[in-house]
Amino acid sequence: MGNTDRRRPYLRIAEAIRNEIVDGRYGVGEQLPVARELANRYGVAMMTIGNALAVLRDEGLIETRQGSGSFVIGTPETGDDRQAVTEERSEEFRVLSEQLREIREHVQKLSFRLDDLDARTRRPDQPAQ
Repeated sequence: MGNTDRRRPYLRIAEAIRNEIVDGRYGVGEQLPVARELANRYGVAMMTIGNALAVLRDEGLIETRQGSGSFVIGTPETGDDRQAVTEERSEEFRVLSEQLREIREHVQKLSFRLDDLDARTRRPDQPAQ
């Protein structure tokens, strides 16, 4: 991922995984790599991967099964199909989506603050988690 992309990391990662689904690397019914593997691949925190997967869930591309991982359940719509689906979405859906986005941003900020607090309060002989 290039440094010129100013979008949040989780959005860039969601796009990368979405593109892999489009390219056929992950087909419908296939399992995505586990979150820890994705975090290592992209060099980000687990929370960032969780946010990226949430974007893909919201788009109806994947579903996450507790204890089993994330599986591809659909492919991105293209062209006129995407516009038609977007137009069908209700105002309530748009409002809820915006609220969910804001909640995710707040959770991410809290995660950063907790990581910072943990780093500042950790004893020198205590390993990072």
